Amino acid sequence: MEVKNKLTVPILDLRRSFKDIKPEVFEALERIFENQSFILGSEVSNFERHCEKYLELPEGSAVGCASGTDALLLALMAADVHEGDEVITTPFTFFATSGAIARLGATPVFVDVDGATYNINLEQAVSKINEKTKIFLPVHLFGQMCALEEVKKVFAEKNIKIIEDSAQAFGSSRTVNNKIERAGTVGDIGCYSFFPTKNLGGCGDGGMVVTRDSKTAERLKRLRVHGSGTTYYHDEIGINSRLDAIQAAVLDIKLKYLESWNEERIKIADYYKLLFKASGLREFITPPEVLENNHHIYHQYVVRVHEKRDELMNFMNENGFGVRVYYPLSLHLQPCFKYLGYKEGDFPVSEQLTREVLALPVFPGLLPAEQEQIVDCMKKFFRV
Repeated sequence: MEVKNKLTVPILDLRRSFKDIKPEVFEALERIFENQSFILGSEVSNFERHCEKYLELPEGSAVGCASGTDALLLALMAADVHEGDEVITTPFTFFATSGAIARLGATPVFVDVDGATYNINLEQAVSKINEKTKIFLPVHLFGQMCALEEVKKVFAEKNIKIIEDSAQAFGSSRTVNNKIERAGTVGDIGCYSFFPTKNLGGCGDGGMVVTRDSKTAERLKRLRVHGSGTTYYHDEIGINSRLDAIQAAVLDIKLKYLESWNEERIKIADYYKLLFKASGLREFITPPEVLENNHHIYHQYVVRVHEKRDELMNFMNENGFGVRVYYPLSLHLQPCFKYLGYKEGDFPVSEQLTREVLALPVFPGLLPAEQEQIVDCMKKFFRV
């Protein structure tokens, strides 16, 4: 009987950071079960207030919801996106971004991405504006912000709202004119995911929508509870998307550690870069590029492999190192979006990335020795 190699370093190990907060989490869970208050309530409102403080937003700006996907859907609903509207976005990201657009009957309008940062090409995004454009929906991918200040005024002049998909970027920021701007707070509405694998992740699904506009915030609060402002009285048709107390309590504890955990991710990324340079792998591997003035928090550490990406991935997995592809097929080529009429070759950079990107382990608690083992495995494959 063949015995498979035991995984040496997984793509993500949440247990390492959890051990430091286990007593606090269990104490919070006991409190919730003693109170038997599980939906919304004080745990959620406390977490919302703490997020507002962290993001430097006015009180009442943060609205917890059931998932990052729902955050996108709620944001689009609050922006009155309907059938016939167009939303400019990226084809190189997780499906939920465009799935939320399509669910409302609107049309995702894709533009290509930048090959160095993997984020949407802002110049191309502006070129797609027409009379049907309702929303610009950029994604701060893998933990790095787009330079939205370059296009914000253009979209505002056209009365096009910006909804930021910050699902992978809670804690990411960008310095603009000596001021720190956090992902999700630059546009009209920001959306976050608290899926367990995120830098700020719960113990199940969870999400949040933020906005500086108080009227939009109040509407989002209604939309997350079936459009009800007063119980059993419905101003409009919403959805059931409430953040539960257990998720909020766990997230509130983790929020206190987020900055130190993100700093650890940055150190891990810096060490990978040093190892690639010292090992001679730069001929085969291109590390992610950090845009000037950006605070990249490395939700994923994604490199480009110039040749034999899939073979390298299989080799590393077989040798006990968890690596993964984010994302193997651009959204414009997904079968469910065939009706949009896109074809292979329409977005060459995005398509090339799907053939080259590879995510390496990056998480709080990852040891330098483990990173060295990962890079040594890559050296063996390329025979460096």
